[in-house]
Amino acid sequence: MRAITVRDRSAGVGGLTLTDMPYPHPAENDVIVRVHAAGFTPGELDWPATWSDRAGRDRTPTIPGHELSGIVVELGYGTTGLTVGQRVFGLTDWARNGSLAEYCAVEARNLAPLPAGIDHTVAAALPISGLTAWQGLFDHAHLTTGQTVLIHGAAGGVGSIAVQLAREVGAHVIGTGRADDRAAALALGAQTFVDLAADELRHVGEVDVVLDVIGGDILERSTDLVRPGGTLVTIAMPPTVQPRNGRAIFFVVEPDRARLTDLAQRLRSGRLNPVVGAVRPLSETAAAFAPTRRTPGKTIIQVVDGQGTPQS
Repeated sequence: MRAITVRDRSAGVGGLTLTDMPYPHPAENDVIVRVHAAGFTPGELDWPATWSDRAGRDRTPTIPGHELSGIVVELGYGTTGLTVGQRVFGLTDWARNGSLAEYCAVEARNLAPLPAGIDHTVAAALPISGLTAWQGLFDHAHLTTGQTVLIHGAAGGVGSIAVQLAREVGAHVIGTGRADDRAAALALGAQTFVDLAADELRHVGEVDVVLDVIGGDILERSTDLVRPGGTLVTIAMPPTVQPRNGRAIFFVVEPDRARLTDLAQRLRSGRLNPVVGAVRPLSETAAAFAPTRRTPGKTIIQVVDGQGTPQS
């Protein structure tokens, strides 16, 4: 099968290569998915799990990418809950070969059924961003109606979904980003927008929840905005500063079939709309990891088209 692989950690994005790889073998409770569309995280080439397995052993050449949408083509021993020919979407394991390939072995519990009518390119934009937004806002920060939430990167993959989810529960949403993100963030439902390059973040005032995807100086300055009893949640880095009389939480997204199913139903009913940025073929993955032009939303790799034809 064709796949994007990396072999040399020092090569960075330049080491991404389209090559032939063996067809994956399904382990117990796995399924093999014919990948139609895949998502990736730009920083994953820096993750230790990209280069080694759970025992710390080198596993190169490795296939990156951890989001996919496609069709089940094979069941591993003992696999239940999914069937051959079923449309699915979800997450791949962090320490196994990923989704930037024509076929991928995935634990069945990490996948959810994909309703008819939802395009694979849209579904592939949902797993990490959707689960991260939900877990950050509700599982960790316990956001409720009437609270105020500050969402950094409000036009990005995670932020754009977080804005929509927060507005749906009746929270007051303040979005941040670059000047070019203002219109997109407000259209998604943010009531206020802060240009991080031109506006003073401290003028936001106190908020109940901060959802951070940026880290660094933005993360540190955001701690002063959390009111007593509030929560700062970040996926960027473990916080070095704690809010006064509040909490700061760093977390890594976890698979959740039930929540993926719920997010898909929201998407199907029009209550949730992932922002898909560029859609590129598998052969242009390296350029997608290091784009020359920034676009809102999440970049998706289309592995096959709607008729099942491989995209070169």
